[in-house]
Amino acid sequence: MPTKSEMLQTDFAHLIHPLHNRKLHEAAAHVWVRGEGAILVDADGKEYIDGLSGLWNVVAGHGRRELAEVAAQQMETLAYCSGYAGSSNPMAIRLAERLAGLAPPSIRRFFFTSGGGESSDTCFKTARYYWRMLGRPEKTKVIARQFGYHGNTLGATAATGLTNYWPMFEPRVPGFVHIRSPYPYRYVAPPGVSPGIAAANELEQAILREGPETVSMFLAEPVQGAGGVIVPPDDYFPRIREICDQYDVLLASDEVITGFGRTGTMWGLQHWGVQPDLIQFAKAITSGYFPLGGVGMSERIAKVLDTGEMTWMHAYTYSAHPVGCAVALRTLDIIEQEAFPSQAAEKGTYLLNRLQAALASHSHVGDVRGKGLMCAVELVQDKTTKADYPPADGIGQKVHLAAQRRGLFTRLRGDVFCLAPPVITPVKLLDRIVEILAESVREVLGD
Repeated sequence: MPTKSEMLQTDFAHLIHPLHNRKLHEAAAHVWVRGEGAILVDADGKEYIDGLSGLWNVVAGHGRRELAEVAAQQMETLAYCSGYAGSSNPMAIRLAERLAGLAPPSIRRFFFTSGGGESSDTCFKTARYYWRMLGRPEKTKVIARQFGYHGNTLGATAATGLTNYWPMFEPRVPGFVHIRSPYPYRYVAPPGVSPGIAAANELEQAILREGPETVSMFLAEPVQGAGGVIVPPDDYFPRIREICDQYDVLLASDEVITGFGRTGTMWGLQHWGVQPDLIQFAKAITSGYFPLGGVGMSERIAKVLDTGEMTWMHAYTYSAHPVGCAVALRTLDIIEQEAFPSQAAEKGTYLLNRLQAALASHSHVGDVRGKGLMCAVELVQDKTTKADYPPADGIGQKVHLAAQRRGLFTRLRGDVFCLAPPVITPVKLLDRIVEILAESVREVLGD
């Protein structure tokens, strides 16, 4: 095998990366060559704890032989076939049936994609089709939230509420509106109103501003992941459901990160007893071993697709890919047999408590938060005013580099350090994550 240096020279010469940044890549590039459990190994032989499960997706950990075997077996039997109307395959049929038994009661029908961004676009187009077939073609607008992340297709970028994803691709697709996030650490509610209700009521205000007759759907992650692990107040989503019902707006739950046990329940919205009209998923359904995502829809929406006078002209070449569906079925076996939701709940509580004990009192740690096995540590310049560091200071990146030197790899949102290790991560590695992050914060920001 070529050396790491040799591989990186070839990388620099020929490869364009997601979120491409040549200077950042050259400054701290890894070449991952192997994974085992919660550990990634770089080409130079150094081991790192995978603090974000790849990109929130490798919930079952690296090196699961049973997932590789089922993929190989399916490739030998039927590597690919079309999923277009008129074609199906046993793996896709079994997966849809299996999901109908796992999804919220409101969801019984499924369309498969290659990942989360495609799932977002599927939701947008499905909502438009649904309202058009019901004689309300003006209902096209999508309301999403600040700090929401929904993918990087042109449509999904417009829905994403992380503004640094926008400028280089403007103008954005029209018809997307954003409201403030129910961000407990930073959201300020009017006197006499709970923050959860106040933040939810911003949806009602946006619907009224835009005109209820023009709004098709509201898209929200149960826990905002890439935006910084933002956990809403308990009264937020029940009020959201009321508003969507009142104004005839579809509620789409983006469970791409939170689905399949990550937050301590099979689906994130289960924490608040709320039923969505659309639910989008990806990542954990195959634990990252094969690109697969999808959208579940309520029977009332699916019935319109079944009976609409126009064909639902939405399609992906790799929709219902038989290998992906086979891997997903085996991953669901692992998720259920190894009790991932309860594992995530227990390990997440442990990790959050340890992080709070180690870091909450630090003069530049503003907030330590989490839900299930999703946690975040937010660094601030002034703990009293919650003032951020100037972006030019690069505090988050400095802590990130210090953590990598100690053997922890994850991702940030500015100065918010996100953690979501594989669900199978042993407690001793959770302890080490806390030690590394605490040492790294002290190295950069002092005691």
